[in-house]
Amino acid sequence: MRATYIYGPGDIRVIDVPDPTIRNSTDAIVRVVRTCVCGTDLHPYHSMKPDPEGSSIGHEFVGIVEDLGSDVHTVKKGELVIAPFVWSDGICDFCREDLHTSCRFGGYWNTGGTGGGQAEAVRVPFADGTLVPVPVEETSPLIPSLLTLSDVYGTGYHAALKARVSTDTTVTVIGDGAVGLMAVLSAAQLGAQRIILMGRHKDRTDLGLEFGATDIVTERGQEGITAVRELTGGDGTHVVIEAVGHMPAYEQAVGAVRPGGVISRVGVPQYKSAPVGFGSLFAPNITLTGGPAPVRAYIESLLPAVLDGSVEPGKVFDRETELDNIADGYRAMDARTALKVLIRP
Repeated sequence: MRATYIYGPGDIRVIDVPDPTIRNSTDAIVRVVRTCVCGTDLHPYHSMKPDPEGSSIGHEFVGIVEDLGSDVHTVKKGELVIAPFVWSDGICDFCREDLHTSCRFGGYWNTGGTGGGQAEAVRVPFADGTLVPVPVEETSPLIPSLLTLSDVYGTGYHAALKARVSTDTTVTVIGDGAVGLMAVLSAAQLGAQRIILMGRHKDRTDLGLEFGATDIVTERGQEGITAVRELTGGDGTHVVIEAVGHMPAYEQAVGAVRPGGVISRVGVPQYKSAPVGFGSLFAPNITLTGGPAPVRAYIESLLPAVLDGSVEPGKVFDRETELDNIADGYRAMDARTALKVLIRP
């Protein structure tokens, strides 16, 4: 089968690899119907140490179950399934506590003998605990929105939920990428009446307004912090969701959060340390939360509104291409000419 491999910075190739097979009785083989390029994929795209052997990449996919191990009982051959960006057994203590990203026996795609989602098929460990069957056909127009439940929608929701967003909180979202836009959507769903989106790309911030943002701040750094504080009577907002992962975004979050507020980070940090001392978080009683989203815990809650069409998170996909052209998709996202690229194997 064909699969996407990365060999170093900017070096994305589609190669032939052996078809995945059942290894354990709890495995499933899923034929990928749609996958995509994630903003997180751009981190190794920028900085991976060159490797002549390459490594598989991709962690978001929906597909059709093609084969099952003898101990899989909650999914069936022929069903369309959503695969979260981590695989998990669903029964350990962390999974029972809805923290699937810390599953004692789980892992991330491209590790533990699993391949990546940017391929024609994937072996899924712990299929019962990982996969979520959905009653739609693979030709359904809902497929892009269902794909967001494998990562970005659940991640945006996680950011808002961990920050305790409610009708009583004002919110700033830093970052107009797919996760930031999903955080806007999620904050609106949780009742936030004021949502300030910090972003510079009008096509993206326009979508943010559609998803529920009330204000747009295009400035960055201290100018952006000043703009947020001017919109909030000098106080900042109760919640700041940092959906970028770079130090300047974190520093903006510290500057824009209200005393007693919450900073929720879901942008994968590209730094080793961050200000958490007296002047930054301690004195103003700021809570720091967030982390990799256990999206498996949220899929059942978010799925009904996707199925009935009342929310359309799939609008974050603004470009589609074939698997063989996935390198073009990476280049488009890296150049910010595409928000999120949908891939058809």
